[in-house]
Amino acid sequence: MHNYYALKKYLEGVAIKNVIVRKELEKYTEIKSREKSKQDIENEERDKEFQARKTHYLLSTKQIPGIYNSPYKPFPHEMEIRLQNARPLSHKDRPKTKDSSNNQLWTDCRAAFPVMQPLPPIGKKKPQGPFRDTMEVLQQRYKPLEPTLRVATSINSVEEAREELKRQEWIKRMHEKAFAPFSSFRKNKLYEPLIHTTSNYKQISFVSREEEPEKWIAKQDFQTVFTPVPLFDKFGRMYSKAGGIV
Repeated sequence: MHNYYALKKYLEGVAIKNVIVRKELEKYTEIKSREKSKQDIENEERDKEFQARKTHYLLSTKQIPGIYNSPYKPFPHEMEIRLQNARPLSHKDRPKTKDSSNNQLWTDCRAAFPVMQPLPPIGKKKPQGPFRDTMEVLQQRYKPLEPTLRVATSINSVEEAREELKRQEWIKRMHEKAFAPFSSFRKNKLYEPLIHTTSNYKQISFVSREEEPEKWIAKQDFQTVFTPVPLFDKFGRMYSKAGGIV
């Protein structure tokens, strides 16, 4: 049977348990973060110590100050103190890197090759001195090319830019015909007669009726003389000229 109070008591216990678990998780997270930060600090300190032992030759002397002990600064660099406390790094102290995958492949396929005697050691001593690590030298040697702006730019960049500008102008213009001034637009263009007429390009005489007699309406010509205007007959009689009556 469903018991409301029992379920309520169970949920209260679950809520208290959640609070306890959350606090424990927060403490665990804090402890892990502290351990990680401590481990990072130790790794960084170890790397600095190794770098100080590797570059121990940069330590200042009584005659010449080192690069970390500049006379223009009020106090030396932190690396100068590390160089004083560190001992030089020898060839035996260098960490040896092993590739487990290569070793495994070699052990797998070693049985297919005949057993050979190892070569005798080369009778040449290793050069002594402050030489850089082989991996750093190879990384600098085979680093990707970083050309300058002048080298990266094409030699035909100006012509390519002009062609691109012409292409953009050709896309945006409305018609294909180039603009010409009005005075020289039809200079070299022949006259094209209209489709609905075949007459020559000249003024047509509308007075003469002898061109097409079959279109005459009447046998007599139209009267070209109109009735006189009375006002024009009085010209020079009712107006004065130079103060005198004409």
